[in-house]
Amino acid sequence: MNYATKPLSNRIAIVFDFDETLIPDDSFKVLLKDCQLDIEAFEDQYVNPLVAQGWQKYLARTYGLIQESKRRESKDKITYERLANIGQKLNLIEGVPEMFDSLRQKAREVLEGVEVEFYLISGGFVDIARNTSIAKHFKQMWGCELAYDEKGEIEFLKKQMTHTEKTHYLYYLSKGNAEENEQDLMYNYQDLSLEELYIPLNQVIYVGDGTSDIPCFTVINKYGGIALGIFYSHSTAQDWEHREKVTKSQQLTNLVPADYHQQSELMRSLRLAVECIGKQIALHQLSVGE
Repeated sequence: MNYATKPLSNRIAIVFDFDETLIPDDSFKVLLKDCQLDIEAFEDQYVNPLVAQGWQKYLARTYGLIQESKRRESKDKITYERLANIGQKLNLIEGVPEMFDSLRQKAREVLEGVEVEFYLISGGFVDIARNTSIAKHFKQMWGCELAYDEKGEIEFLKKQMTHTEKTHYLYYLSKGNAEENEQDLMYNYQDLSLEELYIPLNQVIYVGDGTSDIPCFTVINKYGGIALGIFYSHSTAQDWEHREKVTKSQQLTNLVPADYHQQSELMRSLRLAVECIGKQIALHQLSVGE
């Protein structure tokens, strides 16, 4: 064994945002629609007055949902079951269901024994994502967590996922943490030796659609991973949200339309990213084998 080379991990992580990355919609707006609530009226009634008092917007939105649920008839409450049903019915962006096996196959073509693991880091209610048809493909799904009472009705927000908090979970997956705890949060950015890493961050591919993903793009760039931004075909790359404010540390490897069909630019980019990291792993294996 050549001890001058880097320790070896044979895993590739592909991390996705959820809203407008794997689904074409904002899941919070889908929830409001299911509750027959108009987004502007909801925000005028519940959210804007609280924001004016200094509340964070996401906390104000969740508090508004809780208040709205309390005033409803028992059969129309906002419950875990309701969120689960929404997840089961959500439309996915075309090509998403076939993507997972396609990328696993690509990794096998590059190097036998390389594992591709999928993760989701969402700013939305993760119980919706956990009930989609694609949830089975993800090793971990992290997002905002709701607490429910004994009847399943939403009771409180027990965990929120801000833009910067998303970055914590890149470190969790890199360290191989299944669950976070207070000690993990305290030492999240502590330097770790490569031997301690489950997946080095230079073997992570991150896919997101905009502003909420910019802190993660920064972390991925810092450690030499691959950051892919997506936009919808009815817009252009030049219209990407807040593009003019993106700094050098937040830049993307590629910015492509949100299309997961096999011959799309996004899928070509994902396959090339898997191939690139797979060949890097193969090179390390050669060094270790000498």
